[in-house]
Amino acid sequence: MTLNYETIGPRAVLTINDPPRRNPLSGEALEGLHRGLREAAADPQVRVIAITGAGERAFSAGGDLGGGFFDDPVGLHRMRGLISDVFRAMRRGGKPIIARVNGHALAGGFGLAAACDIVLAVEGARLGTTEIKVGLWPMQISAVLQRLMPARQALELFMTGRTFDAAEGVRLGVVTAVAADLAELDRMVDEYAEVLSRAPAEVMQLGRDCFYLIQDMGLDRALDFLQTGLTAVTMSDQAREGVAAFLEKRPPAWSEPASP
Repeated sequence: MTLNYETIGPRAVLTINDPPRRNPLSGEALEGLHRGLREAAADPQVRVIAITGAGERAFSAGGDLGGGFFDDPVGLHRMRGLISDVFRAMRRGGKPIIARVNGHALAGGFGLAAACDIVLAVEGARLGTTEIKVGLWPMQISAVLQRLMPARQALELFMTGRTFDAAEGVRLGVVTAVAADLAELDRMVDEYAEVLSRAPAEVMQLGRDCFYLIQDMGLDRALDFLQTGLTAVTMSDQAREGVAAFLEKRPPAWSEPASP
């Protein structure tokens, strides 16, 4: 299988599994990612999602440029819409997503990693939008990247196709933290997954949804929307428990979220 799905406690792990080809985002891989994201979103036992690539060389080298890339323009146009479906599923799934960037994340692979909420990258990973070097342009992933980094820095990457290390990714705002090696990367993923899985799930979903929904709003509309969002959060049982625990000086006992 090109996409492996497994659960480890409260964590769903989606692994792009084609290491000899550096885990490209083939149609099969994108379909698997989309299916896996929806499965994880629907599973009440899953509290956190992690996305990674198999092996030690690459998270994902991006789109599949193998044979047949130009053979069926209409069919391929529809297939390329799968990455948009994946991005939508990531944003609308209501659960935090960690990118375990175990190696190079290039082109669409870089966009996939950047679309996650927490991006943890091994020190030796190279990142970048390399499409221009093969006569292409980072179209759909630019919708993600322009919302994460300053416009001029994003455009410079798009136009030059240069790659950069994980430390520069932190400075650009697309990487959360850098691990010295894969063992440390796994420890970091475990630590973030533990913290996120302990958070109140209903509040996490409402807050995360609001965070992304206001990105394209003007200030006045965003403030009105967030006022309603805060009211929705305060009506949740988890908010009541959190405030009660604070006042009673005890750890909160979060209730389990209702099944979808």
